[in-house]
Amino acid sequence: MSSSSLHPLERAILRPFLSPPNRETYLSLPEIARLSGLEAAQVQMGVEWLKAKSVLQERVDRLETLVTLTDGGEEALSRGFPEEIILGAIADGPREMKDLRELFPDPSVASKAVGALKESGAIRIGEGGLVYRSGDLPDGIRRLRRLLEEIGGAEAPVVLEELPVEDRDLLEQYQRRRGKGKGLLRLDERASKSCRLSPDCPITASEIESQESLLGAVTPEMLMNRSWEGKSFRPYSLDTPPPRPATGRLHPYREFLEEVRTHLVRLGFAEMTGSLVEPEFWNMDALFIPQTHPARNIHDIYLLTEPRTATDIDGWPLEAVARTHEGRDSPAPTRGWRQSFDFEQSRRLLMRSQGTALSARTLAGRPEVPGKYFAIARCFRHDQVDATHAVDFFQAEGIVLEEGASFRMLLGLLALLAREIAGVDSVHYKPAYFPFTEPSVELHAHHPVLGWMELGGAGLFRPEVTRPLGVEVPVIAWGMGIDRMAMFRLGLSDIRDLFTGDLSTLSAMIRSEEHSRAWNPA
Repeated sequence: MSSSSLHPLERAILRPFLSPPNRETYLSLPEIARLSGLEAAQVQMGVEWLKAKSVLQERVDRLETLVTLTDGGEEALSRGFPEEIILGAIADGPREMKDLRELFPDPSVASKAVGALKESGAIRIGEGGLVYRSGDLPDGIRRLRRLLEEIGGAEAPVVLEELPVEDRDLLEQYQRRRGKGKGLLRLDERASKSCRLSPDCPITASEIESQESLLGAVTPEMLMNRSWEGKSFRPYSLDTPPPRPATGRLHPYREFLEEVRTHLVRLGFAEMTGSLVEPEFWNMDALFIPQTHPARNIHDIYLLTEPRTATDIDGWPLEAVARTHEGRDSPAPTRGWRQSFDFEQSRRLLMRSQGTALSARTLAGRPEVPGKYFAIARCFRHDQVDATHAVDFFQAEGIVLEEGASFRMLLGLLALLAREIAGVDSVHYKPAYFPFTEPSVELHAHHPVLGWMELGGAGLFRPEVTRPLGVEVPVIAWGMGIDRMAMFRLGLSDIRDLFTGDLSTLSAMIRSEEHSRAWNPA
């Protein structure tokens, strides 16, 4: 190709490559920007043009992890870390634990910080629960503050792999811990690329310099002052690809949800649907969650103020569930909860906190046996928003009714779902407690940035759940956090990015999905 058809940006990018030492050398994009004097965005644009013209070749050198501060990290720097706040509060004398909890919107933050300070020897607990200062701020918190200040003050995102090993370990530790480090950092993967001249590139340095006086686009100023007279224009190149039009498409997360639905139908599951608003009966009572027991605190619910109660819950199965709770008609060998059943509480309306409510409704509707059912249910819980938690989220919920249903069958099903939906092979199981299943299990998968994280819970429905609803066969029940599964498929390390409108993040999600080979629906 002729050098006269090159854009000024392209010529500026090619100059470093045309010097003898670099003609066969790969240069990274930051190196090209430094040697050419161009901005990073200009280099990115010019490199894409030169690649399309087969002048440059590109390779991916490595994946980098960019570290930036979240809003929580900015707040920690300005307001102080919980450990710093607590040590400051007891600097002039001991204080009771309840007073320290009142310093934070979430009392559990104080409890975890006190535990860490006690372990390091910075505080001691005296008689009457008084908290005394007995040492200095832990060195890890000092180092973390210094690192966050450096990250927050950097002009460009910090690359995790370029940090010293001890700093890298500290940041990864606080990123993964769900406690005092929750939400301080955001880790995003980026491909580090470099370029070199194509072996058959005919352009020389002298040709580049000879074209410096060529004019580019015609401007109104040129026409008015006639500055174009006596000069030559850069030839118009028909080989340069036009800008790629931004065409509309579904949000990547919406596409993922539809693919999950299609895949479960192919596996033979029938879909369950229902309202976002449920009575406590279907959301809690029918699942054998006691009405006056701490087990109900597993779900921090949103109650409706208008209307407050449901009017269509009477007779069966309300009476059967009430007898089971009270122990009047519990399947042997259980005895129920041995407490009176509050029918008015059972009628209270709330925003659905778990997709299992749909499973309870399905069991009471005389399902087919054998049968497999699923739902992609939007749920709502009062939770602290961070990289892996949101106040509203989707669950992939399912049940399998079969005479021979077993715990071994359940574990195989969980592994299948993790592999074919989330695209992960590295999983492990942990014993768990859910009021409505026994035995119960949690499924955990290894995220490349966040480490091990819970994907969902499962178990076999207790007879106190199935028999009052008219089901006599074993029932496998599973609920998967489909938002977290999407993080694996879409290459995300922050659950909040599932709902972003940022085009660069959306493009990265699309590329991650296109490169995923774990599941390729026809």
